[in-house]
Amino acid sequence: PQAAWQHPVHERGSSTQPGFQNKGQAGPNGYGRDASVEFLHRSAADWTDEGQILLDTPPCCQRGRPDGIDSKAMLCVLLASATPFAQTVVAYDPGLGANPEYLTPETALGAPTRLSGACLNFPGCVTPLSPAFCPEELVAVGIGGELVLAFDHPVADDPQNPFGVDLLVFGNAFFSDPTLEGLAVGSLFSEGGTIEVSPDGESWAEVQGAADGDIPTLGYLDATAYQLEPGLVPSDFTLPPDPALVGQANMSWEELLAFYGRSGGGTPVDLAGTGFDAIQFVRISLPEGGSAIEIDAVADVRAPATGDVNGDGATTFQDVLEILAAWETSGPADLDHDGEVGFSDLLIALAGS
Repeated sequence: PQAAWQHPVHERGSSTQPGFQNKGQAGPNGYGRDASVEFLHRSAADWTDEGQILLDTPPCCQRGRPDGIDSKAMLCVLLASATPFAQTVVAYDPGLGANPEYLTPETALGAPTRLSGACLNFPGCVTPLSPAFCPEELVAVGIGGELVLAFDHPVADDPQNPFGVDLLVFGNAFFSDPTLEGLAVGSLFSEGGTIEVSPDGESWAEVQGAADGDIPTLGYLDATAYQLEPGLVPSDFTLPPDPALVGQANMSWEELLAFYGRSGGGTPVDLAGTGFDAIQFVRISLPEGGSAIEIDAVADVRAPATGDVNGDGATTFQDVLEILAAWETSGPADLDHDGEVGFSDLLIALAGS
C-alpha cells in the first residue's frame, strides 16, 4: 500500500485559520459562519482554484476569474468561506485494493458531480442509474485505508433539518435497471464504508450509513435516467432525500424520484446520538472486507426557511399556493412530514411568511 498522504499546513478555508471567528453565528448564505476582517481580506485570487463551476459557487469565485479585491470580490470571499461542502483534506491513506487511477483525495472537496464522463469524452447526467465514474470526480479508499475531510465551519446537530438529517455523504452507488430503458430500478449496488465524525479531529463517533452509499446521487431533477445533455433543474445537494428510501429496491423511476423531492441524494447522516452538538471532521474508512469504495463529496445539510416549499430560500405566498395545490397528497409541501399535506403545513408556511 502507498504511504499515508498528509495535507500541507495551508488549509484554505479551514476553521484552524486564525482569522476565522464567530462560529456560532450563521453566515449570509445560511450554510456557515461569519468571518473576521483578516479572513475577508485574503486575495480573491487565492480562492479561484477552489471554485465549483457554475451551479455551486458565486460567479466571481469560479476558476480563472481575474477579479481584484473590490466590494464584489469581498462579498464573494465571504460567501465562499462558508461553503456547505468539505474544503480541506486532512489525511488520506488509500489502503489495499484502491484503484491507482483514483488516488487524488482533493476530488472529494467541493460539490458532488452532476455530469460525469468527460474522461471518455462522453459526458452525461449523474442519476441513480448512471453514477459518477471518472478519476477526476472520485477518490478511492481501500481495505485499511481512510479519508479525513474537514468543513470550514461546524456542522450542527439540528433536529429542525429536513428528516433530522445533518450530513450527506456522496459516493457512486447506483441501482440496477431491470428494464434497460431507465423506466424502473432494481437492486442497489453499494460498496459500503464506515463514516465517523468529530468536532476536533481527535474524538470520533461512528454514525449509521454506508459511505458508498445508501442513496445514489441525482444531478438534475428533470433529467431522464441516461440523459446526456445537462438538465435544466439542478438538484439541491444540501437537501436530504427521504431516508425511507434506504434499503428499498424494485420500483418505477417515478416512485424513486418521489423519495428525492428536490434533493440530490447522498447517504443521510443524523448526528443525534454522537454526543456532539456539532462536528467539523468526517472520516471515511474501509476497515474490513469488500472492495474499495469511491467517495465524491460530503455536504452540510441546509436548514430551509420555515415553510419554504419550492426551495427558493424564502417563504412567500407562492409556497402557500403550492401547499393548497398539493392538498391531501404527499411530497415537498408536507412540511411536518406526517405523510399528508394539510392544515398543519399551511400554518407552518403562514407562520414563516
